[in-house]
Amino acid sequence: MIKTGNMKRYLMWFANENIEFRFPEIQSILSLLNIEMKFIQKPDVTEPYWIVQFNSEEDVQQVANRSVSLKLCLELWADSVTIEDLHSQLKQYPKQFYERYFSPDETFKIELETFCRHLTQEEKVRKIEEFHYLPVQGSVKLKDPHVCLQYIEYYGTDPNKPPLHPYCVFFGRWVSNGLRQLIRTFSLKSRKFIGNTSMDPQLALLMANQAKIAKGDIILDPFVGSGSLLVAAAQFGGYVLGTDIDYLMLHAKTRPSRKKQKVREKDESIKANMQQYKLSARYIDVLVNDFSISFWRENLKLDAIITDPPYGIREATERVGTEKKDFTVSEMHLMTHIPSKIAYGISSIYKDLLVFSSKHLKLGGRLVCWFPIFREDYREEGLPSHPCLKLIANSEQILSKLTSRRMLTFEKMEEPPENQQEIKFNGILDFREKYFEAREETRSEKRTREAKLRNQNKIEYLKRK
Repeated sequence: MIKTGNMKRYLMWFANENIEFRFPEIQSILSLLNIEMKFIQKPDVTEPYWIVQFNSEEDVQQVANRSVSLKLCLELWADSVTIEDLHSQLKQYPKQFYERYFSPDETFKIELETFCRHLTQEEKVRKIEEFHYLPVQGSVKLKDPHVCLQYIEYYGTDPNKPPLHPYCVFFGRWVSNGLRQLIRTFSLKSRKFIGNTSMDPQLALLMANQAKIAKGDIILDPFVGSGSLLVAAAQFGGYVLGTDIDYLMLHAKTRPSRKKQKVREKDESIKANMQQYKLSARYIDVLVNDFSISFWRENLKLDAIITDPPYGIREATERVGTEKKDFTVSEMHLMTHIPSKIAYGISSIYKDLLVFSSKHLKLGGRLVCWFPIFREDYREEGLPSHPCLKLIANSEQILSKLTSRRMLTFEKMEEPPENQQEIKFNGILDFREKYFEAREETRSEKRTREAKLRNQNKIEYLKRK
């Protein structure tokens, strides 16, 4: 129903993907920009829209200008479960409200969007013409009009069985689009330098938003790889730096990740990516470093840490070390010595990451990282934790029937004591070990199933003979 007076309602319409990440992203943006938003009705997580209240249209635009989950936002004039009632509401709306939008000098257009149902062009035109009673005076302009009105029909979330009539309908004035064009701009298909595990642009931007990156912030990715997260952080104004133990990756000497590319180009690098997107001014540098051996100054304070540590599947989990006892390198060979590496278990990686974050984040700074799990083993108390870091958000991205990874957002609440206590994990099995066990089981099951099928075919063949 329409609400009059000073209270304005807005419809936030989201892209139908990464559903679990909507709320954490919007909440982080609201916190970053110090903007208040109230729900008019409690949202259903399966539905692609929220009906909310903001204090001003400027607040709406600021949120939309940061969000990659949001498709568009409307000043909501009417909504209903039936089309007839929607028209009835609009006809009863005070005419003086329309006057500032429908002057003779203002061009306009009406757009129709349907969710989970396809309409022919004839059906769209017919539905749009049903709004003929609106007191518009200006001329129609399909590209960049002064006023864009939006009519949306929602047919549920099952595209295979859409109902005959929409579940609900919305009508309002377009206020702003979200930032989804950045997903195409930062596409890995057109990026200069990528690796096997380069982060999807949308997820990288979501991480940057959940880290509350603002202009002038200092951002670190300690497992930087090909630098996808640095691109997203720099886009929102952060000054970015990274480290990684993989010398060959940082110097673009690894095997090319693109199928048709035989050899890497000479100018491939993380810096080249920053130049490609005109973000060079915010790029500090990347360094070869073993994260298990910190080399930073004690007083280093970062605004945010965003990272995707290796899981030991497509990228190795290694640190500098040796299994040999009492091993030392003579001074004579020290300058030319290349250190050997040993396994760097997932539990150790996350323990070091949380201890480092508790020490080197500013108060209120955020750590945003991915944590791999076997879905059947998942329980929140088994996630990595630290007494100085509060878990703000925990969203799942499903990778397969068995596995997923969770984007964890921590906020630093207090400074750690001088002698930090041991960080413990509560029983989640090592992801890499169980991953390969499950993979071997799957192969074994496949061999058994194929053997049974061959035997059945052989028996049927013998019976026919």
